[in-house]
Amino acid sequence: MSYWAVAQCESCRERTAQRFLEQDGFETYLPIIKIGKRTVPLFPAYLFVKIVHRWYSIENTIGVLQLLSSGDTPSRLDDKIITQIRSQERNGIVKLPKPRGLQLGDRVVILRGAFFDRVGLYDGQSARDRQFVLLELLGRSVRVEIPRLDLRAL
Repeated sequence: MSYWAVAQCESCRERTAQRFLEQDGFETYLPIIKIGKRTVPLFPAYLFVKIVHRWYSIENTIGVLQLLSSGDTPSRLDDKIITQIRSQERNGIVKLPKPRGLQLGDRVVILRGAFFDRVGLYDGQSARDRQFVLLELLGRSVRVEIPRLDLRAL
């Protein structure tokens, strides 16, 4: 019975490991994403390898450091995971969903500064990448400007 496993590769040598594993008869999968104009692995330093009968030679392949294992055998990866990643590919590139980001009216907590630990409502972004938050102060709603890194959505 075949299954997918994960090979940890040397830094920036995923494609080298993939080439040598495929020359040795292994099916591999290296999901890639596009960042700017470059394509890079979705999981840097990791490569999926399909194991059918043998697996010992994988760890002796150029570019491979080790197989992620559970005891003495490679950890099995559910086929659904590979299927899910492949379903998000368009022209060989995995398209990740865009992060939602903050929406008007979202509850946020302030992480630093004079309003530390106060909860407010997100009220938009200024031109200088600072965020507006509505806080309840002295019985009324006050709009304050907070650095983006000082906010966390609730």
